[in-house]
Amino acid sequence: MAKMTLDELVAQLQKAFGDGLQAVVLYGSAAAGEHIPKRSDFNVLVIVRELGLPELEREAAIARAWGEAGNPPPLTLTAGEWRSSSDVFPMEYADVLERHRVLHGTPPFDGISVEPRNLRLQLEHEAMGKLLQLRQGILAAGGDRKRLVELLAASLSTFMVIFRALMRYHGESPPTDYVQLIGAVSARTRLDGAPFARVVRHLRGSELLPESEVQQVLAGYLAGAHALVDYLDRLEESK
Repeated sequence: MAKMTLDELVAQLQKAFGDGLQAVVLYGSAAAGEHIPKRSDFNVLVIVRELGLPELEREAAIARAWGEAGNPPPLTLTAGEWRSSSDVFPMEYADVLERHRVLHGTPPFDGISVEPRNLRLQLEHEAMGKLLQLRQGILAAGGDRKRLVELLAASLSTFMVIFRALMRYHGESPPTDYVQLIGAVSARTRLDGAPFARVVRHLRGSELLPESEVQQVLAGYLAGAHALVDYLDRLEESK
């Protein structure tokens, strides 16, 4: 069975919401040219006029087919919710604002901004949460090196979101390329970016990670996550 494409997704959303569909926006790695086939997914923001149970039920079948193509359900918000939630999800909003491609409707970005204070608070929360998830994943893997490789691969995209948000907090535009982004964050925080770059090469298929290297890379990766949390904990708010 053919997997649902972006054009098909938009067409199905138009059919489901009619005039109530205000915008469909592709955001994240796919919009920025850093999409990794079979590893990256397509993140889509959907802005609608109303979103009660009837609308959700109509969208559910579309989301199921979209999920079968390996993608997360569309992030669906009403126009009012989208305009009032940048303080709650500043990292996500910053990513959408900088890396997006409008697939349908009017660009929903006028008047939307991210406050540095809110961004800093979520950065600390997300970095600590990711460190805890990494520890739990190591415990759950039980020493199985194949599972540990998958853990590293699965965690990379979230770290890249955090890295981009950190650069934005400091008023810098984050590089689109993952390796360049890692280098920029390493220079600012003094964390060792080599383990993260090694996982990028594994995901791109240019240098697969053999089981014999897993422990060394994982140790450096974990140390980098610790260093990131420590850096954010000491970070002073911009005035």
